[in-house]
Amino acid sequence: MACQAAPYLSVVVPIHDESESIEPLYAEIFACLGDLAGGIELLLIDDGSRDDSLELMRKIAAVDRRVRVLALDHRCGQSVALEAGFRAARGEITATLDGDLQNDPADIAGLLTHLDHADVVNGIRANRRDSWVRKLSSRIGNGFRNWMTRDRVTDIGCSLRVMRTEYLRDVKLFRGMHRFLPTLLRMQGARVTEVPVHHRSRRYGRSKYGIGNRLLTGIVDTLAVCWMQRRFVRYRVDEIESGE
Repeated sequence: MACQAAPYLSVVVPIHDESESIEPLYAEIFACLGDLAGGIELLLIDDGSRDDSLELMRKIAAVDRRVRVLALDHRCGQSVALEAGFRAARGEITATLDGDLQNDPADIAGLLTHLDHADVVNGIRANRRDSWVRKLSSRIGNGFRNWMTRDRVTDIGCSLRVMRTEYLRDVKLFRGMHRFLPTLLRMQGARVTEVPVHHRSRRYGRSKYGIGNRLLTGIVDTLAVCWMQRRFVRYRVDEIESGE
């Protein structure tokens, strides 16, 4: 069998118990991006789902070669699922979004246009469709992270972004580190910009994150990133030609 040419864009979506969203999300992504020059692939990463999400993804992949399914052997968390997708991505550019339909796949095309002056284009959720508690906790969390890391990321909780895949090859996403992805990529020299994107109300299921499972963990993760920033060394190596 001949090898398929590498696509221009890899769309990576972590999935955990999102069976009701999978087929609508698949349809939306290809309706918006199916005609993209260079082609796309959709990587669905199953993070230990307990419902029939994995079965549905397998059925889609069986009839559409543009879809690839990766299944983690147990629930590892969003960071690990994203890292698995990054390692498998074949596209020059990688896009990410959540599997719950709150991100609008139609925004990806707009984000791609900003890559002429950036390596990472991070979304900012405009008119966010979440409770005031989640909005307030995110604002506090973003402010604390930016203050501690001395970075400038408006909406670290927005999963909708596009990135040059070359910067993702070596990034290590320890548990919870997906929330610091723009900062980690900036440490590697990536140019980061931000663009407003749409945000939609949740149609199915319920959020897997809340104040209770984010507060203490978020503080510890921020301190870890601060430590990495202080210890991180960027360098290049020039090989000196030897004599005959």
